[in-house]
Formats: sequence, structure tokens, C-alpha cells
Amino acid sequence: MDVIPIGGLRMLDNNEADDKIVAVLEGDAVYGQLREIYQLPPALVDRLKHYFLTYKQAPDSLQPHRVEITHVYGREEAHEVIRRSRADYDKRFGKLRELLTAALRG
Repeated sequence: MDVIPIGGLRMLDNNEADDKIVAVLEGDAVYGQLREIYQLPPALVDRLKHYFLTYKQAPDSLQPHRVEITHVYGREEAHEVIRRSRADYDKRFGKLRELLTAALRG
């Protein structure tokens, strides 16, 4: 799928960064022309927040899941979060990619 990142939710899940990137499907008839999260209807952003604040909660759990959204950010910060995430991934798993590529060749 080709998507366009338009923003994100800065989240903390048990005190660890757990950002959620919000993107629109390229060419989507309803949202495809949007370029900033702030162009979404506020009620839709509120629904996204509610979803990400509650989707890990088990109905019968005695311990509440500690998660919070500190703020909503726009397209430029979303691109920076994506860039940093890819760099972190490559730093941690780059050798794995090289090993897999070598294994597939030989």
C-alpha cells in the first residue's frame, strides 16, 4: 500500500516511547488529499486517541495498562519519527539483514 504520513500520536506505554504514525491511503477518495493530521475532523483524531489508549486493555485485568498520549504532532515530526525508527532498526538488525541476504544468495 502507498500511504502518506500526515502526523502522529506521541505515546508512552509503560514509560516507553510507542509513537503511532497516522497516514492516509494515497489516492483515497475521502482522505487522500490530506497532508496534515490537523486537517482531519477533530472527532476522528479523538477516536484514534481513544482506540490507542484502550486497545491493549484486557476486560478482566486487575492491573490497568499504563499508556498515555502526550501530544499529537504533524507531518514533519512524523517523518522525523519514521527516519529515526528506521535508523534504530538498521542499527539493531542491520547485520541480520546482511546475513539473510547472504544466505539467500548462497
